[in-house]
Amino acid sequence: MSELKGAMIIGQSGGPTSVINASAYGAIKAGLDSDSITTVYGAANGIVGVLNDKLYVMDKEDPAELELLKYTPSSALGSCRYKIADPDVDDTDYKRILEIFKKYDVRYFFYNGGNDSMDTCNKISKYMKKVGYDCRVMGIPKTIDNDLFGTDHCPGFASAAKYIATSITEVYQDSHVYDKGQVSIIEIMGRHAGWLAGAASLAAVTGYAADLVYLPEVDFNMDEFLEDVSALWEKNHNVIVAVSEGIHYADGSFVSEAKTSATDGFGHAQLGGLAAMLADVVKEKLGVKVRGIELSLLQRCAAHCASQTDIDESFLAGQTAVNSAVAGETDKMVAFECSREGGYSCTTKLLNLSDVANYEKKVPVEWINERGNNVSQAFIDYALPLIQGETKMPKENGLPRFAKLAKIVAE
Repeated sequence: MSELKGAMIIGQSGGPTSVINASAYGAIKAGLDSDSITTVYGAANGIVGVLNDKLYVMDKEDPAELELLKYTPSSALGSCRYKIADPDVDDTDYKRILEIFKKYDVRYFFYNGGNDSMDTCNKISKYMKKVGYDCRVMGIPKTIDNDLFGTDHCPGFASAAKYIATSITEVYQDSHVYDKGQVSIIEIMGRHAGWLAGAASLAAVTGYAADLVYLPEVDFNMDEFLEDVSALWEKNHNVIVAVSEGIHYADGSFVSEAKTSATDGFGHAQLGGLAAMLADVVKEKLGVKVRGIELSLLQRCAAHCASQTDIDESFLAGQTAVNSAVAGETDKMVAFECSREGGYSCTTKLLNLSDVANYEKKVPVEWINERGNNVSQAFIDYALPLIQGETKMPKENGLPRFAKLAKIVAE
């Protein structure tokens, strides 16, 4: 394929992670280093920034600040949850995107996000091809939920998993202090896929495992849950439960009392309050001391506990997207292909965006025990290599030194 010269835009979308900026830096640095890319722009708040003609000129940023993105949590360019319509139904947004691309001579577009973001990326790619505008479009994966199809794992998952497993081991220490024990119920993110809740099992390698782990891949039974907690209480007088926010009954309804009519921009129910709800049930039925703990946003922004493996792979994902596009690839998402035999190794591959968009990868049912209250060794063997390595995050005055971007808006 012939060389394509022009500017690039990178945007971030959906829920942030502790390493999404490492992917952004990988893409930005590769763009700045490429002779084919004339200017590197960052979209303010994802695709919304493109629609609003608000782009940051990354060429004008201090290189030292850009490098700090590897250790800076959240989405440095800003994120969004904006769902663009099917272009066959309403092409208003696409015409505007094309207008902005032409204004800045954008020939490369990179979108960093999860399932819905890959759908956005796919739609833009197909539209540009349909109207004959030469622009290479690539998806850069991101999601702590770890539910993107076709990739061994997703950037962001490992660091969230490491934080969860670490928190379980710490809660274990605290909950075993007193002569009278307690039931600790820890609520973990994950609407339909239980990868994050399963990460609680990694604490087993420290000897401080969660006693019960519930994932949304299997139906939840309240009576069996109470039986499980009661049996462990009688045996140990201390129980730690890890539970995914998305657990549901056999009829599909969420257990969480916080399920309301409120949704995000993509129509997903906003969940929460499950730990408190289950704590009330256990206290009422069993009459024991209970604490409900919701890890909430800490799971995705705890950069101080990030996996260096995750940081390195996230950077690689962004870098690979840009280098692949410059080499002629388009309409693809970067994915990971890994081996765990004889040591862990990870390489990148490219998947068609149409194969990835709007498809959720769930925890294999065979990795969940028959009772549905824990995961098997196979899950631990899968996830443990991903959380290795301590972050090289720089600090000042004992606190993290995060990137401070100038964010100079393009004119």
